[in-house]
Parts: sequence; structure tokens; C-alpha cells
Amino acid sequence: MSFTIAIIGRPNVGKSTLFNRLVGQKLALVDDLPGVTRDRREGEARLGDLQFIIIDTAGLDEGAKGSLTARMQEQTETAIAQADALFFVIDARIGLTPTDRAFADFARKANKPVLLIANKSEGKHGDAGAMESFALGLGDPIQISAEHGEGMGELYDELAKLMPEPVDDDEVEDDEPLSEEEAATRPIRVAIVGRPNAGKSTLINHLLGEERLLTSPEAGTTRDSIAVEINWKGRDFRVFDTAGLRRRSRIEEKLEKLSVADALRAVRFAEVVVLMMDSQNRFEEQDLRIADLIEREGRAVVLAVNKWDLMETKGGGAISGLRRDADHWLPQVKGVPIVAVSGLMGEGIDRLMQAIQDAYAIWNRRVPTAALNRWFEQAIQANPPPAVSGRRLKLNYITQTKARPPSFVLFCSRADAVPQSYLRYLTNSMRETFELPGTPVRITLREKANPFAHKRKRPS
Repeated sequence: MSFTIAIIGRPNVGKSTLFNRLVGQKLALVDDLPGVTRDRREGEARLGDLQFIIIDTAGLDEGAKGSLTARMQEQTETAIAQADALFFVIDARIGLTPTDRAFADFARKANKPVLLIANKSEGKHGDAGAMESFALGLGDPIQISAEHGEGMGELYDELAKLMPEPVDDDEVEDDEPLSEEEAATRPIRVAIVGRPNAGKSTLINHLLGEERLLTSPEAGTTRDSIAVEINWKGRDFRVFDTAGLRRRSRIEEKLEKLSVADALRAVRFAEVVVLMMDSQNRFEEQDLRIADLIEREGRAVVLAVNKWDLMETKGGGAISGLRRDADHWLPQVKGVPIVAVSGLMGEGIDRLMQAIQDAYAIWNRRVPTAALNRWFEQAIQANPPPAVSGRRLKLNYITQTKARPPSFVLFCSRADAVPQSYLRYLTNSMRETFELPGTPVRITLREKANPFAHKRKRPS
């Protein structure tokens, strides 16, 4: 059973910095602005030989019922309920505040082990604030600097007293290598991206059946890329909710730049990316830019047109119109799956999850060599490569080098002279023949080695 710890405290005491330190990478956004963290974020943490689950939470703060602040606190309360122990963090440079005292009572009522952590204790200014924290009645403060890594040894000593005894290594069997069948059942990594307020978090909450992610009519509610585990009809998915992506010219605040960078990182680590568009304003310039980014990163793509419940016309004609629009505006991923959904009402969710699974299978596809050779000969006969500068191009053969996405190397003469239009013809023909709709297809040109290149011409 995994040991789980929730990091709690008022805003801007360094909870996310401590989270990043313990998980060993910068997963949570960190900024001097209070209230950066909104959703709770989980990670696999390590401190010495101690391994545990750590949860970063929004800063404990009071807010009106139903407000965004109040719902952030509800997320924190959920994390506390899930945790086996709590890290209660204060800012040692500032000392105790009335908010610290109020939420120390809150932590005590949780009836769980609490480690009091006086963060930002580096330098001479940290001691006074740490001494003040004795008044909270939560035990001796552990003085650390999450940013500089100071005090981690003391934190280790106290945490080791709370954690269960580790299992004897002799009782644990060595992990066997994963078979192809086991690898095929691994969780599919899915990133949900789109413009702000497209309904990404609402969709994921419906998939989970709970208000796991904060939602609001206000654009930009999501800041961190939050990962959640979903099981759909026996298949596991790891789904990343991301911040809305606006045009670069409109991104002004440092915090939004960090959020966008976090969303782009989620795309790079995903296997399937769901581009979510608003049904009322679909295929706008920013949607096309995001789709182009996904294709350049080589990820499988699924288009989800959200808020379909608001559409007046929902028949087959409307869906056909979506298909035509997608093929017109996104020729680089021709045939991309497109699903009409309503994250709020739950419409089209089954179709979307099936489309993700299908796109993942296509993204992993390998074309049999014999079939590839037959297609290549027929494609060249049907449409021979053009002559360039009066010389006919010679295409020798093609081979698939890898999947994820399907990638091929085409051996030819004068690789730099092959027109892009001819490569598009081959790509589209390959998509149609081998049923590779939507996924990026890579064709790299390589000149066949000249067997006579090493022989020097004899002098006359």
C-alpha cells in the first residue's frame, strides 16, 4: 500500500517548490504570485530510500461558498482525506500569521500525523519565524529550504518515523520484462488541449464521475497540467488536463507563459492528443496552430468538438460538415477522427474514448514489408516522379524504420530535388492504402550510396 502525504498551508509558503524537490522534477508551476496552484497534483516522491505519493494542494484560504477560492479549498480538503500524513508548511521568514493559526486548527481536526515544516529557513532571518511556530502546538518545526535543498536530512528522519516498515527485498520478486501484450495494456497517455474555456476540465470531470478538476466560466482556471487516471471499459488511460493555449501575442503575464510551457510539455509526453474546440467557434486560427504543433510533435490526434448540446442542428449533415471542415483546414492530418461531445451533459464520451484508442492503435502500426513494396511500385506506376532540370528522379525503395508515429525512409537519387508535392502524394496514398487516418506520417529521403564513389578517376 502506498504511503500518501498532502502538503498544506496558506498560499505562497513554498508548497509547490517542496513538491518539485521531492518528485525530482519541476512538475508544479512556481511563482512569487500567491495562489498559483489551484487543482491538486499528485506525484511519486523519494526522500533518500523513502518512497511515497505526494500531493501538492492549493493554498488554504477562505472564500465565499461556491466561489473559485472555496472550490480550491474543497480540493485541498479532498487531498487531506486521501492522505496518510500531512506536511503543514509555513514561511519562516514571515513568521506566523492569523491564517497559519486558523489552519493549524484545521490540520489538527484532520486527526492525522502532521509534520510542521518551516520553509525558507535559510539565512539568519529564518530562525525567528521557526521559533514562533512552536505556538501552533504541532510539535517541533523542521527547518528547511525547499528551494536550496537544506534541511532534507532532518525531514527524512521525522518522515521515517511515520512511514510503515519497508518490505524485505528478499520477499520481492524481480520484475519480468514486459511482453508485447502487457505493453499494449499499459495506460495510454492522453493530453487534452485547446483554447481557453473550451471545456477541457469539465470533460475530464465527467469521465471521472467527480469534480476532480476546478471549472469556471472564467477563462484560464486551469494552470498546471494535471494528470488523472481513468479506466474506460477495462482500458487504462492517464489523462492530462492542460491550460488553455492562446495566441503568443496575447500571452503577457509570466504565470500564463509558465502555464503554456507546461501544456506544451504535456503534448510532448503524450501519445494521443485530443484537440478540443468550441462548437460555436470551431477551426479558428489558434485551433489550427495547435493542430499543427501536435502534428510536428508526431502525436496521434483526435478532434473533439465540445458543447455540442448547444448546437441547433445536430443531425448527420452537421457531422458531415465537421468532416469536410477538418479535411479542408487540417490536410496535414487528413482523416483525423472528429467527435462531437458535450463534456457537461456527457454526450459522445464513449465515441471519444473509442476514437482515442483507435488513434493510439494506428499511431503504433507497422506496415508489412511485402505490402509496403507492392504499394510503392503501384504508386510510382500510377504517378511517376517528375523530371527535375530535365532529369528523371529515380525512387529505389522504401522501408518503415519505426512506429509512434509511422515513419519511413525512401531511398532515391537526388533527395534534395524531390518536390514536396510528390511527397504529399505518397503520404496521402499511403494513408488511404494502409488505413492511417489522422496520425502523422513521416517520410525521410535518403540518397542511395553510390558503389563507385570510392573509385578515383584515372588521370589522362
